[in-house]
Amino acid sequence: DMTVCILGSPISFLPVLLEGGTRCPGAMVLCLSPAWASRVPSETSPGAWSLLLSRGVSFEAGGHSALETFVPPRRANYVTGTFTAGSPEGGWVGELARDLDCPTGGSVPLARRLEDPLVTRWVLAARAGLPVPPTLAFVLGPGGNLPVDPVAPGVRVVRLEDPQGQESLVQEEVGAFLGGTAMEPYSQVVVRPAGWRWRGTGARSTHGKEEGVAVAQAVGARLCGLREEESVLLEALMPTARLPVPPPRSPALRLPMALRICTLVCRSWGDRPQLCQVACGVGRAEAPVRHGAALPQGLDSSLQQWGVVAPGQRQALATRLRGAAEAAMAAILAAEAELSPQQRGGARARTDLLTVSSSPSPGVDFLLACVDDALELVALSTNSQRCLETCLLAEAMGRAVGEPPGDLPRLLAEALLHRAQCHLVEGKDILLIGAGGVSKSFVWEAARDYGLRIHLVESDPEHFAAGLVQTFLPYDSREHRRDEEHAERVTELVRARGLRPHACLSYWDDCVVLAALVCQRLGLRGSPPAAIRVAKQKSRTHQHLQRHGDVDRAAGAVPFPAVAKLEFGAGGVGVRLVESAGQCHEHAARLWRDLRDDADHPGIGLGWGNAMLLMEYVPGTEHDVDLVVFEGRLLGAWVSDNGPTRLPAFLETAACLPSCLPADRQAQLVRAALQCCLACGLRDGVFNVELKLGPGGPRLLEINPRMGGFYLRDWIQEVYGPDLLLAAVLVALGLPPVLPARPAPRAQLAGVMCLGSEHGAALGGGGGGGLAALRELQSRGLVRLNRLFEESGGAGEYEEPCLSVACGGATRGEACLRLLGLCQALGIDSPRYPVEHFLSHFK
Repeated sequence: DMTVCILGSPISFLPVLLEGGTRCPGAMVLCLSPAWASRVPSETSPGAWSLLLSRGVSFEAGGHSALETFVPPRRANYVTGTFTAGSPEGGWVGELARDLDCPTGGSVPLARRLEDPLVTRWVLAARAGLPVPPTLAFVLGPGGNLPVDPVAPGVRVVRLEDPQGQESLVQEEVGAFLGGTAMEPYSQVVVRPAGWRWRGTGARSTHGKEEGVAVAQAVGARLCGLREEESVLLEALMPTARLPVPPPRSPALRLPMALRICTLVCRSWGDRPQLCQVACGVGRAEAPVRHGAALPQGLDSSLQQWGVVAPGQRQALATRLRGAAEAAMAAILAAEAELSPQQRGGARARTDLLTVSSSPSPGVDFLLACVDDALELVALSTNSQRCLETCLLAEAMGRAVGEPPGDLPRLLAEALLHRAQCHLVEGKDILLIGAGGVSKSFVWEAARDYGLRIHLVESDPEHFAAGLVQTFLPYDSREHRRDEEHAERVTELVRARGLRPHACLSYWDDCVVLAALVCQRLGLRGSPPAAIRVAKQKSRTHQHLQRHGDVDRAAGAVPFPAVAKLEFGAGGVGVRLVESAGQCHEHAARLWRDLRDDADHPGIGLGWGNAMLLMEYVPGTEHDVDLVVFEGRLLGAWVSDNGPTRLPAFLETAACLPSCLPADRQAQLVRAALQCCLACGLRDGVFNVELKLGPGGPRLLEINPRMGGFYLRDWIQEVYGPDLLLAAVLVALGLPPVLPARPAPRAQLAGVMCLGSEHGAALGGGGGGGLAALRELQSRGLVRLNRLFEESGGAGEYEEPCLSVACGGATRGEACLRLLGLCQALGIDSPRYPVEHFLSHFK
């Protein structure tokens, strides 16, 4: 069972528990007492502990909950809770969550780091590049949470071994700080103690910048009350920007007010930060705006209230805020990754929720300030739970006045459930049939990252993946017309090695039927072999040709122009537009002469034979639909667009994600793809369906009963977050993958395919030529490369693309413009290979 355990008070997490109960009934468990849980030594991670739950409040669909006793106890797959220092539950929650063998969303040591404004301010300034208030810090002791020489813009750290007898040093440093250029725009400063123990105490004093002696005395007085690792901060009091009041203007006196912006960020798919919610607090300028002291309000209305009238300016500020908040989270995560397990509170402890503001949840607080006559978002602090309560309160207030439910509980529940599922697959034995080529190299890296134990059955005894897997089982299965026999041999081989795989699957097109047969013999979950055969053998839905004598009969049933293709083909090899029975004869003769078996062109299905089929040519735009289906239910779907091909061939030229189509046309494609899969009997798995969309709606081209190939897994992960490889493993293990209920693209991608025959000179040359330049751009995150073959696959009319080059952008137009400029600069674009034309469909 999947178990996401929340330890301690449910106040901050109740909406997340309810949402998680709806998404995965019974998976969310609330533990309210230390007597309900126990720690036992981990069976998989020496030195770590497993958390077992004997009682808990479980949450089901529809908001139902029940107090349950678990016999046997349930093992937690993910743990988080109220780690805030000083909270009533902080002691036992932190102790139960310490050094666990499952992912842990926070810990007492991490919460203390987040609640220390000096540590987080240094991280935000030095690693995220965010503006922070000018700060002078006096640290007592070695300051173990800071580097030896912490250098950050706007932050100066002075280490003190003993606060006694430091009056002259303090006066000198304070004088230099108050008279420095960084303080020129500001008239007031704040003196306050810093460290987790001081959170929420309100211990602070405000002074004029000219009161140097009083400021030094205040710093000295604060130093006397510190413990080791704590600090005293002297920082500029940054006023909120004062903007002209929009009309109608009131003659009443305008009081100085402060606007504080709280952002809630979570660790989302692929460990990428995602802004979940923004809440603003407004208060008097002379006192800090604290969480809980003012009712939250939205960002847009707050900016309007502040005089940011232009919608474009407000949108630009919102975009900058998202970038700053997510950069802050990324910096916090990077800094945590460098800590020891002891410093983190366990090897698996990470901050999964961050608030940049001041409220009980993970986040970052920003101040809207005016710096050099420009509006600037200044990062103030982070915390691990205060913002969560504020943001959830804002959602509840919105629902009370008829606003639709927000995304916050859903996003957080999905993040927690996803991390639990990642833990569930760790250590699982996966029997993988067929390694594929260089285009599947990501499989081995992903298997390592997810902790999968791969047992690989592969025809090539010298395959490069042999040294990257747990067990390598060389077995020649290239003659796939004998797959029933191969399945028996593979099953015997697996049993002879004493292997007991938890799941069996294939990402390689040639081996999908064999994998289904092996699953059947080993009693593992998978689609029926008959269903896979129907999808694999294109003639089940299209007119089949095996002999020249069939051409004339097919011509009577299929109107010309028509498409001739290999029965079991892949990659678009040998697919051609034919305009007459004579052209069909000629193309068939060439195919049967040049492509006889797998040795002639590996990886395109010739192990199944070289039969050809003739199908109707369907006008319209071409699209890929990648589906995740579990027990016949659609869990996720992503639509991508393909550019025009170089007729009479149908080799892919360009693609974009997300689709350019309106939502209703995408919905047509998704429904058609799902119905085609279900009609074939494909009820469990990750499938790729190719369709054309014309005025009359979708028309099926073919079903690939495996994860989409080429760049699709990489692109979907980059744009939307979920990993199709992980989804396929989860389905094979009998677990419905948790996927975004309302996927929103994080970027726009447009890409073009490269051919050795067209682009060999541009990509090669001295020093690697264009390919070296592309790799350099990739290392800087400016392009995405997906290598499909080490060398150009095939030759002449049977050539396959060797490389996919893609650019991203905030808009589709921006992505296409960048890609076109890159292709023109590198010589990929040419009159023979007109990239601008290939991108013309992406409007």
